[in-house]
Amino acid sequence: MTSIRRHSDRPLARALQWLCAAFLAPLVARACAVLALSVAGSALAAYPEKPLRLVVPFAPGGGTDLIARTLGVGMSQALGQPVVIDNKPGAGTVIGTDLVAKSAPDGYTLVVASFAHAVNPSLVPKLPYASDKAFAPVILIGRGPNVLVVRTNSPFKTVRDVVVAAAANPEKVSYASQGNGTSAHLAGEMFTNLAKVKMTHIPYKGAGPALTDVVGGQVDVMFATSSAVGALIDGGKLRALAVTTPERSPALKGVPAVAESVTGYSVESWYGIYAPAGTPADVIAKLNAAVKRAAQSEEFRRKIEQEGLVVSAGSPEELDTYVRREEARWRSIVKENNVKPE
Repeated sequence: MTSIRRHSDRPLARALQWLCAAFLAPLVARACAVLALSVAGSALAAYPEKPLRLVVPFAPGGGTDLIARTLGVGMSQALGQPVVIDNKPGAGTVIGTDLVAKSAPDGYTLVVASFAHAVNPSLVPKLPYASDKAFAPVILIGRGPNVLVVRTNSPFKTVRDVVVAAAANPEKVSYASQGNGTSAHLAGEMFTNLAKVKMTHIPYKGAGPALTDVVGGQVDVMFATSSAVGALIDGGKLRALAVTTPERSPALKGVPAVAESVTGYSVESWYGIYAPAGTPADVIAKLNAAVKRAAQSEEFRRKIEQEGLVVSAGSPEELDTYVRREEARWRSIVKENNVKPE
């Protein structure tokens, strides 16, 4: 009798199991999903809970460093956490950029990217990261001209003076840059191509030391970023010969464009911020809003726009589109001039 009862109870047990699976499991799953969203929402609401690290892949004292430090103050105010500037120069920005590429995608480690970021994919044979896959765009901060500068007692008074001297003395006229593949370097490469002259490139680990040697007369000229040389021009330590954008810059009144002497010449510097790939979209949105607020502040505009930088501060997609276009633009120059990394 006992065995018959057990046998007859099996359909009832199966029915109960089915009912639990059909009705209780969805309720449990729903409860778990709500709990997960609640935990995620709490974590996001708390971001950032600690200081952020803003990596500058150049030595202190250059234009990128100035922009990062000025921007960092406003970002800190917007996010409620300190933004620590971490200078990691070397290898044409690859060292600092690679550090960020391999960092946790949690929004706490960012990199200030510039001209070299768009050039390195065609310049460096074996990058330790894939530029199109290793980063999440945050924001394009701004764009502006480079400035062809010389020391104040230089014999070069115009762009034409530089061209004539370089043509008469191949490779005797030198130009400095903040590293191979940077805007100052490739601005010089484009200049020699279009002016049909030969000059000697002297790379440094950052704009600061490069400009020190231009001021001191160890190097003849530099196609420096406007943000790096504004104070030196105003202070009478450097003289501006020309800007590298096709038109003159309102911030440098009376300074001609290189294109007025060298037909077709055009070079533009830019600054943007990237996070590691995989950084949550909501964190990217918070960072974008914080940088936008900082970049549109009166303090930032006062320090930067007077040096020729035009603030963009748009969406992450704006940065992605702009950099892809720049990559394509400079690929041919790198190949044509056989430009090599450090």
